[in-house]
Amino acid sequence: MQDLVENLEKYSISVKSEINNFLSNISPNNLKKASIYLTESNGKMLRPTLAIIICEAFGGSQKNAIKTAAAIELIHTFSLIHDDIMDKDAIRRGKPSVHKVWNENIAILAGDTLFSKAFELISSAKDDVNSTDHIHQTIATISDACVKICEGQALDIEFEKNFDIKKDEYLEMIFKKTGALMAAATKSGAIIGGANQKEIETIYEYGKLIGLAFQIQDDYLDLVGSEETLGKPVGSDIVKGKMTIIILHTLENGNPEDKEKLINILKNGKEDDISEALNILNKYESLKYAGDLAKKYVDDAKKLLNILDDSPSKKLLLSIADFVINRKK
Repeated sequence: MQDLVENLEKYSISVKSEINNFLSNISPNNLKKASIYLTESNGKMLRPTLAIIICEAFGGSQKNAIKTAAAIELIHTFSLIHDDIMDKDAIRRGKPSVHKVWNENIAILAGDTLFSKAFELISSAKDDVNSTDHIHQTIATISDACVKICEGQALDIEFEKNFDIKKDEYLEMIFKKTGALMAAATKSGAIIGGANQKEIETIYEYGKLIGLAFQIQDDYLDLVGSEETLGKPVGSDIVKGKMTIIILHTLENGNPEDKEKLINILKNGKEDDISEALNILNKYESLKYAGDLAKKYVDDAKKLLNILDDSPSKKLLLSIADFVINRKK
């Protein structure tokens, strides 16, 4: 795990440098500061790292993929800024959210700026890739992911305090909200690296599966992590009445009395009720169920990497899959 962390840090330094150089000409200054605020925090930069490593796995180089990787991080950051506004979250990565440091108007503009700059950055990579067709394919891939992110966020809002949601509906939501950009990152890396169509489709599925596992682990950590580690309040999903795979499992398997108690807790949204909700969830081993499901997705994702020859890049991709469900934040 230490080797993986060191590699993630190595790639994140390169991505941050690319981002800082590209955003340096934004004005006025308060918009620039709001735009780069989260990119300077201790985020994992998992998505851009995946794009670079996969590009390398198919014979490409970091130089080929760095601009697209940085653009993917800008898209991710844009989505976080807007999510925090919609969810009224005051904390992100252990510090005040963008809209709390500035205001909602500047935060919205910062997100919009990052979104626009991302596509400008991809377009500027024409001299770094082997084929301009790779640029077109990458833009199409990331554009599709952006639409899915918006659809997923809309579904997430729609699902709050909706206690009739089914597992398949939830999985579709988290794929769009979280997995789509992860899958787009892996697919983009494969495209730029020169993979064939079957390889691109397989690597996209790898990204989708670890994206699903990533979100399920987020749901799990929201209930069992620490505020200091997570950088946000523990149990916030319960307070907001959010539907997660953990909640769904209890609602599907609980007795009528426990289901009614849990639904009332989710409706009322009180922090004092988090402990009682956890007792109910643990009674039906719903956290274990979520962990097992995330592990299955990761195991399936790792099998897909059999299309790659053994290499340091493949080893890193296997480690990233494990990291997704072993991380603490």
